[in-house]
Amino acid sequence: MEYRDYYKTLGVSREATIDEIKKAYRKLARKYHPDVSKEADAQTRMQEVNEAYAVLSDAEKRAAYDQLGRGYRPGQEFHAPPGWDAGFEFSGRGFSDAEAAQFSDFFSELFGHMGGARGGAFRMRGEDHHARILLDLDDAYRGAVRQVTLRVPRVDAQGRVAVDSRTLNVKIPKGIREGQIIRLAGQGSPGMGEGKAGDLLLEVQFRPHGRFRVDGRDLHVALPVAPWEAALGAVVPVEVPDGQLQVRIPAGSQSGRVLRVRGRGIPSDPPGDLMLEIRVVVPEATTPKAKELYETMARDLAFDPRRTS
Repeated sequence: MEYRDYYKTLGVSREATIDEIKKAYRKLARKYHPDVSKEADAQTRMQEVNEAYAVLSDAEKRAAYDQLGRGYRPGQEFHAPPGWDAGFEFSGRGFSDAEAAQFSDFFSELFGHMGGARGGAFRMRGEDHHARILLDLDDAYRGAVRQVTLRVPRVDAQGRVAVDSRTLNVKIPKGIREGQIIRLAGQGSPGMGEGKAGDLLLEVQFRPHGRFRVDGRDLHVALPVAPWEAALGAVVPVEVPDGQLQVRIPAGSQSGRVLRVRGRGIPSDPPGDLMLEIRVVVPEATTPKAKELYETMARDLAFDPRRTS
């Protein structure tokens, strides 16, 4: 997927005000609108202009895009980093899947599911806000209260995007899963008249862990074992986020075999499982004794690892 420079598409600087962005958009729309343009690629160019304007005319999406895009060139191979939008607070002015599908894959990956769909009838209740937060895996096992700082984009008096911040103490329930929503009542937009304020919806994402990989409720981890533990069977300790387990290795286990420990994944309801992938680790033959043992196995076992059954 290619990176798209929306500022270059509209022909404006990164410091452009919202009025300058609107002016550039209107000029390009007159030039490329398929109903009036004689340009051969008018429809494609108009779609690109519409896409750029959809982002740069919205203070929230523009602020997030600005943070993401520094250092990239138009057409450069691009993949959004995991959690790139974590900590940005978005109001309900989002895009439906159908609306996002009108634009590029680049746009859809960044903004396709952000903030829900636009429009709808007038309501007295304030809009809900949306943000993604990064949590540690340990929080899901123990529960916690975490201080979360959110960046809230707005347009200042000069028509430029500014970013405020606010800090909230958020209770993280034990057993929370990636993708779940924590709802903070009354922390969205103020209501109209006597209407209630909207809510703040926090979507949970886990920070990458050095050992574990999360898949829904399940937890995956590599389990190093010695050759004799794999061949003869053994009971070995396994460190998990909430303590230590003793796990039985079946005799004759090979690298790549996966052992399932039920109920020891994310402690949700129901709890997930712990998936242990066996990796046989071979000791180095760095001493005379080790070399002697390997030579004995080579002679007495007559084992050919390349033989197929």
